[in-house]
Formats: sequence, C-alpha cells, structure tokens
Amino acid sequence: MSPTATDLVRRVASRVTTPLLPDDYLKLLNPLWTARELRGKVVEVIPETEDAATIVIKPGWGFRTGYQPGQYVGIGVDRDGKWHWRSYSISSTPDASEDTLSITVRAMPEGFVSEHLVRGLEPGTIVRLALPQGEFVLPDPPPAKVLFWTGGSGITPVMSMLRTLDRRSTMPDVVHIHSTPTRAQAIFRDERLALAEKYDGLRMVENFDDEHGILDVAKLEVACPDWRERQAWVCGPAPMLEAAEKHWAAAGVTRSLHIERFSATLTASATGGHVTFAASGKEADLDGATTLLEAGEALGLQMPFGCRMGICHTCVLPLKKGIVKDLRNGAEYQENQNIQTCVTAAAGDCVIEI
Repeated sequence: MSPTATDLVRRVASRVTTPLLPDDYLKLLNPLWTARELRGKVVEVIPETEDAATIVIKPGWGFRTGYQPGQYVGIGVDRDGKWHWRSYSISSTPDASEDTLSITVRAMPEGFVSEHLVRGLEPGTIVRLALPQGEFVLPDPPPAKVLFWTGGSGITPVMSMLRTLDRRSTMPDVVHIHSTPTRAQAIFRDERLALAEKYDGLRMVENFDDEHGILDVAKLEVACPDWRERQAWVCGPAPMLEAAEKHWAAAGVTRSLHIERFSATLTASATGGHVTFAASGKEADLDGATTLLEAGEALGLQMPFGCRMGICHTCVLPLKKGIVKDLRNGAEYQENQNIQTCVTAAAGDCVIEI
C-alpha cells in the first residue's frame, strides 16, 4: 500500500472511530502497538550491585534492533503523570535472534530517574523509547589492538562491545582497564573475568580506588605500556575523560582516542523568561538554568532529543522569537535561528517552533 493510500485509510478510520484515533484502539489491544511513538515493555530488572541494575526491555513496533555496540538509547518513564527522559548506553549485544535490549543503570544520589529505574521499576511497565544513537561504537571488523579504559558505570557501552566480540568470536588483542570506587561496585565483574579466562588475547586490569588509589594516566602507562599503538575507547567520570584527552593530545595520537560523555558541562547561565511552544500553545515561566528541552518535556511535549549534551543535534528546533543562551559557552542565538534545546535556556521571552 502506498503512503498516500495508507494516509487515506487512516483518515477514514479516524473519522469512523471518533473520538478515539486508531492508535488508541491499537493500544487497547497491545500497549506496544502505536505509530505515534516508540514504546517498550520492561521484561526484567536484574540487580548487578547494591546501586546498579540491568533493565531488560522488549521494544514495540517501529524500533530498530540493528544498533551498534556502544550506542545509547533514550528512555522515558512516567512518574506522577509526567514523562521524564534520560539516555543510557546499551549494555546488551545486537543480535537478530533477540527481541530485547538492555540498559544498565547506576542509581545516583541526585538522580531522580536513575533511582527509580534501579529500585522502583516493575516488570511489565511500559516505557517510551528513542532510537539508538551515538558515534562511540566498535567497528566491524575491530582493530587489531584495542584499549578499553572505563570507570564506574562507564563500563556499560564497553560491555556491549565485549559481548559482541565474544558472540562473533572475533576477540582481538584487547587490554581492558576498569576502575571503580570499591570491589563491590564493580559491575559485570564475574562476566568480565570469565571472558578474560576464555580469550588469551583479552587482558583485564582492575583498579579499586579504596585498595589501589585513583587510577591516573601514570598508572595507565604502567598497566598498558603500548597504549599509543592501540585504538582506545574511554568512558567514565569527567575528570578521567579530561585527563585522557590531554594525555593523548600530548602524545600526538588523538586520532586513536574515542570518548563517550554522559553529560554536558554547563557553566553559563541565562536570565530566564516566558517561553511559548508555538504549535502546542503551551507556555511556562523559566529560570535561567532550565534547558528548553527539559521545559518542553515537563509540559508533556514530545520533544526531539538524542544525546542530551549538545553533540548529536537531534534536538534542534527553530527559534521563532526572542533570544536564548547556550549554557556551555554563553553564546546567544536570536530569532529565526535553529537552536539546540538540550543545552540552551531562555534569555528573555521567546517562542519555540514546536
């Protein structure tokens, strides 16, 4: 059936089924059936450590299962009638025979959503999903020599890579250095050690801060003397990533460094203002620290987003009127410009085209 014919059938069906749309009836039959948004059902919540859990999700119709190891996915959860969105790295491996994917989340003390995902999410819960994205990916075939340097929950995208290499039986020469505050907080430890036993080419280096001290670049050089010769994937806390960038740059090998960040560094502030979302007619008075993406989601809008840190440009929308400020660097954008809603805030009254 052509798109035009499909649209005609849907319009007719919409009139026949008024006041409900066809999607509303589909959701009555199966909550994962909808053409207007991507959904998934929580199949299982698996505790990994005291403060981390793996959430296994079965995506509904329209979700692309062919993600790449290392990519992240957006997930929306309903708390008290409001949808809250976050992005998490996929920890499972892409497999055509599997109809689920997994994210592994560490509950943060200030993390409203992460705390709920780890401790309050029940199997059977319907969540909203955004398609997998991200450039922090493992190529196929992999490089001959690889270095993984991870810290804390930064293990999650690399775990997808290791699982994929294992599934394909294509494990190259890999050194994996992982640091975590304590031994008890080491996510996937048993599985990682088992992989090291299985493959002669995979060497695991563990660092527990309370036992060994903080793992810095000096210790990295000792643990992996040939790091300059390896393609490196580094994911972890911001200070660790900054140290890696400086270290690789000083050695002149930045092309071999791949970094994944979980959040943007927002150091600027705006004045705030009254924001109108034009198409929906919804409005809000915002302070200068709330991003336009957060504001739209709080009002129940289906805002486009991807990385939520100003990298992927999925969240870009037209600024119809007013001025907004980029909270990363203080740059201002005026009307009739496209803006990244995940890193901009109102710098006066403004109108967003959505």
